[in-house]
Amino acid sequence: MYFTDRGIEELQARRGEEEVSLSWLAEQLSLFVDLNPEFEVPVERLATWLARLDDDDDE
Repeated sequence: MYFTDRGIEELQARRGEEEVSLSWLAEQLSLFVDLNPEFEVPVERLATWLARLDDDDDE
């Protein structure tokens, strides 16, 4: 188990029944980066990966 799996499992356990908008998630990610600028690159990579999930593989 990766260390990050614990955080993901906690998120799912605490908020797994909630529904949120992508706008809300984007706001929370921006706030997190504002408070923790050292995590800007990984958050940006995650956001880009999520944004492109449905892109065709051949592009």
